[in-house]
Amino acid sequence: MIDGILHRVRTGVQWCDLPERFGPWKTVYERHRLWSADGTWERLLQQVQAAADAAGEIDWDISVDSTIVRAHQHAAGARTDPPPAPGSKGAEEPEHQDEAPWRSLHARLVEVVLEARAWAARAVGSPASCT
Repeated sequence: MIDGILHRVRTGVQWCDLPERFGPWKTVYERHRLWSADGTWERLLQQVQAAADAAGEIDWDISVDSTIVRAHQHAAGARTDPPPAPGSKGAEEPEHQDEAPWRSLHARLVEVVLEARAWAARAVGSPASCT
């Protein structure tokens, strides 16, 4: 069962195209769906990580520098003068004027994560369809 799920994750094949050696594809799909919904995969990952961490096999330090993360070609020559003040077209104030830019970015990222979780939850509950 696990081999069938891992095969599908590695190759990206449709559930109904799983090789017969993994058993009925609907059974493999249902098991994956149930384990995703009840948190079995997360618990397995936590146990494997805890065992590897206890054995000293995980280095949790991350180092990123400019040799790994390259700037885009248009990143050079950023403007040094402040952007122009908003025109007096409308009487409305900008929505986040006194808010730091990173706060509005953080709020948007939270929205995106919540939308993605809701989408994933709907996908887990949807039936497999293969013709």
